[in-house]
Amino acid sequence: MLFSGHCAMQAQDDNVTPDEITVTDQKGIEEVVAFPEAMGYELDSLMNLYMSKNYLDEAGDCQMKDINPVFEKEVYIERLGRIPSMMEMPYNDVVQKFIDRYSGRLRHSVSYMLGASNFYIPIFEEALEAYGLPLELKYLPIIESALNPTAVSRVGATGLWQFMLATGKQYGLNVNSLVDERRDPVKSSYAAAHYLSDLYKIFGDWNLVIAAYNCGPEQINKAIHRSNGERDYWQIYPYLPKETRGYVPAFIAANYIMTYYCEHNICPMTTRLPAKTDTVLVNRNVHLEQIAEVCNIDIEQLRALNPAYRRDIVPGATEPSAVRLPQTEVGKFIDNEEAVYNYKSDQLISKRAVVEVNEDKAVATTYKGKSSSRSRKATKSRRSSKAKTVTIRSGQTLSEIARKHGTTVAKLKKLNGIKGSNIRAGKKLRVK
Repeated sequence: MLFSGHCAMQAQDDNVTPDEITVTDQKGIEEVVAFPEAMGYELDSLMNLYMSKNYLDEAGDCQMKDINPVFEKEVYIERLGRIPSMMEMPYNDVVQKFIDRYSGRLRHSVSYMLGASNFYIPIFEEALEAYGLPLELKYLPIIESALNPTAVSRVGATGLWQFMLATGKQYGLNVNSLVDERRDPVKSSYAAAHYLSDLYKIFGDWNLVIAAYNCGPEQINKAIHRSNGERDYWQIYPYLPKETRGYVPAFIAANYIMTYYCEHNICPMTTRLPAKTDTVLVNRNVHLEQIAEVCNIDIEQLRALNPAYRRDIVPGATEPSAVRLPQTEVGKFIDNEEAVYNYKSDQLISKRAVVEVNEDKAVATTYKGKSSSRSRKATKSRRSSKAKTVTIRSGQTLSEIARKHGTTVAKLKKLNGIKGSNIRAGKKLRVK
């Protein structure tokens, strides 16, 4: 399918709402194509990330003019053909629009992503290699999240690979109030590779696979049926959701710009890679602030190294959990592990396992004429709350006495200052 495109740009909302273009095929039929949401992220928002602020700098020695050159169509076709890829990288006017967006308006964001790729691309490649997948898929997170591990889309997709909650859990990513493994670069990358592998088993075509990654296999099957069984992405194109129409062109454009950025005068940000890291396994709950204070580590760095812990709490008591630390600090953590757990534990970690209800006073509440009856109940409760003692008989236990007098062992211990469970016959025991 050949397209001729004209821009129909729409206003952005807080730099995240995707713009749209309208493309017209040779038959004069117009289709609306949306830019993926991550193509709306501007450099200013990306540079607020910890990794960006601490390990990425503008290239001070860049000799290129900040001008995007214009090339003939044949140049783009030839360059796409030279990308070492087992996936097809075809050219058309829709692909050109996406290349223009990356090389033009988003050129500074591309500079950021080229620098940030030093952190993430090796992780992506390792996961893809483990499943025998094309390595060019490593650029999917470019269009999914702009390489922001904490990115959250308008519909709740999260992380570098933008997993929805249900799909993430289906592929083994744990999500609860404390942990969101969709934000873990390593675990989410292996889950994404597994998911992509399963999609290829269904469709057997990489264009359909990455389209299904965006909108779900059900939408792709619907488009196939509506196009009378066509299984070519560019033939089912008009029957896809408008953002998915732009997904494959965006993927091709991402591969292009990450390969030919120099030809477009884009300088990668210079990187100061963090120190090597390693993990320690904890089997007790620990707060990142405890580790930061005792081991003298910047808590922002800990958060960046452990993005899956959404409230800074590592729930090691639930299951053994890994904490990633700078390699130079691992020994310090091991040597001071008990001090870490004990530091402000009552403020940062402690949750009551057992609580007692205060039954000393009953509060009268005026509600629809019922206050008088509640007051009588309160008076009766106060009259019956006088102290009462019993003499312990031989062979009696605290639990037996508690049952007999309508109380609990814990209350008996508290009333009588008992720490253990042993009691002696003949002694007085307060039961009320």
